Amino acid sequence: MLERYFVRPATVDRIVANAAGAYIEHYVSWMRAQGYADRNVFRRVPILCQFGEFASAKGAIDGQSALAHVESFAQYWASIHGKSCMSEVERAKVTSEARNAARQMLELALYGSVGPHRLRKPFAFEAEVPGFAGYLRDERGLKDETIARHGFYLNGLSAFLGRAGVASLASVSPPLLAAFLVERCAGLVRTSRRDLCGTLRIFLRYCYRERVIGRDISAAVEVPRIHRLASVPRAITWDEVRDMLACVDRRCALSRRDYAMLLLLVTYGLRGNEVAQLTLKDIDWQRERLSIPQRKAGHWSAYPLAGVVAEAIIDYLKNARPQTADQHVFFRSMAPLRPISSAAVSSAAVRYLQRAGVRVHRAGAHTLRHTCVQRLVDAEFSLKTIGDYVGHRSPQSTKIYTKVDLAALREVAMGDGEAL
Repeated sequence: MLERYFVRPATVDRIVANAAGAYIEHYVSWMRAQGYADRNVFRRVPILCQFGEFASAKGAIDGQSALAHVESFAQYWASIHGKSCMSEVERAKVTSEARNAARQMLELALYGSVGPHRLRKPFAFEAEVPGFAGYLRDERGLKDETIARHGFYLNGLSAFLGRAGVASLASVSPPLLAAFLVERCAGLVRTSRRDLCGTLRIFLRYCYRERVIGRDISAAVEVPRIHRLASVPRAITWDEVRDMLACVDRRCALSRRDYAMLLLLVTYGLRGNEVAQLTLKDIDWQRERLSIPQRKAGHWSAYPLAGVVAEAIIDYLKNARPQTADQHVFFRSMAPLRPISSAAVSSAAVRYLQRAGVRVHRAGAHTLRHTCVQRLVDAEFSLKTIGDYVGHRSPQSTKIYTKVDLAALREVAMGDGEAL
């Protein structure tokens, strides 16, 4: 594979003779299969050759031992190639490029793939409370995404205690927890504040159960009360939906994909992760049916496949979707070749809402989900029918949409009450 990019045999021989030569050759083959542009290969191979020499000089004898030298190599590379950078942002980009290339190569060599085995920050307080992550997974039955969110909040607590000079959880006190919450909650929305406080209470109770702390201080963390019907769903009008879809230029692969995703969001009220997890087998072309097998509440739904949605998906499958054995419908537009994430689905919705000049609080994939529900409310469907359509397991989740007909509510509020 190296011969495809480097014409001179001496260059190929020099790469193969490098301490990381076998890893580099494997990585170049992977980049080729993942659709990376040639310029990326030419840019990364010199970095990896330098990394092989650097790690070998530091005493690394294999890929596993070389992992410990990735960060120091990135700083070394930046010290040489970042001298001409005009800002810290440019220097950070040079550092990140070296770090990412080395990590990707080692992940591919050690784990056989890039992404799922990415080096992650250890779970907070893992040394002092080693069983908490297992408790969340095994006893409370939480999903990996929820456990990761607990870890995110606890990492914040760990950083705060480090700045405060607290070396052990046994020294944590209610005033210290109050100071952390005041600092951390300043930039959070109401639901995130609630989740943060809930995480702390669960963690403190577990620490007391395992005798990590001497007394149960979880009651010192008061969870803020969030009222279910306190806010109005962030929907947009159907004219604004048309304006948003009109901004999609379907002459390129990226726009064909985004157009199909936007139609799925606004037509069926799907969540971003449901669009991201959609597979080819979920679309029954003969029966013209769309299945959503993994919904948030653990059930599944089936919809008639709308003609305009089917045409958009077919256009993407024929003219824009990469050739791959993976059964997911939607993929990243840039290498590496990988199914799209729920965050990317939401980002696409934000991008086209902004292009259309649609202003909405906290724009995202859920904006189009709320818009779908509002369309059903305007058509005077029952709340039970609407809940079943968008995948609500409990009717309590649908009650909030009783407030989306703002024009009718405003008319009642401003009237003289005779009609009532």
